Amino acid sequence: MQVYFDNAATTPLDPQVIKAMTETMELEFGNPSSIHAHGRQGKTTVERARKTIASLLKASPSEIFFTSGGTEADNMAIVRSITDLALTHAITSPLEHHAVLHTLEEQQKQGSITLSFVRVDKEGNIDLEHLRELLANNPRSLVSLMHANNELGTLTNIRSVSDICREFEAVYHSDTVQTMGHYKHDLAELNIDFITGSAHKFHGPKGIGFLYINGRNKIKPFIYGGAQERNMRGGTENVYGIVGLAKALELAYQHMDTHQVYIQGIKDYMRERLIDAIPDVQFNGNQTTENSLYTVLNVSLPCTDIADMLLFSLDIAGISASGGSACSSGSDIGSHVLQAINPNTKRPSVRFSFSKLNTKEEVDFVVNKLSEICQNH
Repeated sequence: MQVYFDNAATTPLDPQVIKAMTETMELEFGNPSSIHAHGRQGKTTVERARKTIASLLKASPSEIFFTSGGTEADNMAIVRSITDLALTHAITSPLEHHAVLHTLEEQQKQGSITLSFVRVDKEGNIDLEHLRELLANNPRSLVSLMHANNELGTLTNIRSVSDICREFEAVYHSDTVQTMGHYKHDLAELNIDFITGSAHKFHGPKGIGFLYINGRNKIKPFIYGGAQERNMRGGTENVYGIVGLAKALELAYQHMDTHQVYIQGIKDYMRERLIDAIPDVQFNGNQTTENSLYTVLNVSLPCTDIADMLLFSLDIAGISASGGSACSSGSDIGSHVLQAINPNTKRPSVRFSFSKLNTKEEVDFVVNKLSEICQNH
């Protein structure tokens, strides 16, 4: 049996997304920047997709900019807001994705900003009072705090963060890559400056994402070389990727409530099975339903002598999972997220992440294999 429990890294393409993309590949090869009929057809397709995404997010189409994915979108929001909005101080958490952390650290290294870190607890929750203290001392800062942690699944109340940011005239950027397509984002209500999305996290294609820029913020391009994206991102548009992104988000919104209930059931079932099967199993991150991303379960195991071989052993058993963020795969550096919340633990951890395609039978298979691995060591 082959089981894929690494959906936080990437999700399988939905068949309807594949159909929409292949039809575009076959019929619309024109460059959207060309003024002839073939180009105009491509341009119309891109703008139709932009309107679809904007409508779902309750934003204006003029606030949606297509990128190569979440990492580029995060970089664009951070670098250009610091430069173009005259920000000299930034606040983030030690748990952010490296697309945010490394970008901010580089900006600090270049002398563009000073950088502060808000406190987090052992479940990965943001200390909102500490955020308020930091902003009281440094108003008009850039605040970059993700909606859901990609390793722990702990959710941050971005509405509360947004309210605090508005109080101190701070600019708020949130990496929403893990929650886009899994929760509804009402940008007409949510007073936020930048959010990001990446299609492959919700059954769309890799290599395409977007950045939402609130219309009140005027920033310059991050990539130069052409007038595409209303002069905000040079480079020929990934037309079939954009079509796939819009279709995937549309499908996600159509079936979101049903899928959330189903996937939450898979997660809860696995948690219960693990508690029954493995003595002293623990879980990293916030475990309350309302404050935890329903697609992610981070498991801490008592069998410390298998730490270095755990993912390998699961792979040999036919199980795909993750020890942290797949964006750093191939690195032997431990998870900066787990290190931040529990620096002294020697227990191995594995992240299981779920989609609408997973089953309880797969959970049974994985729990049995994981129990065998622990018992044999």
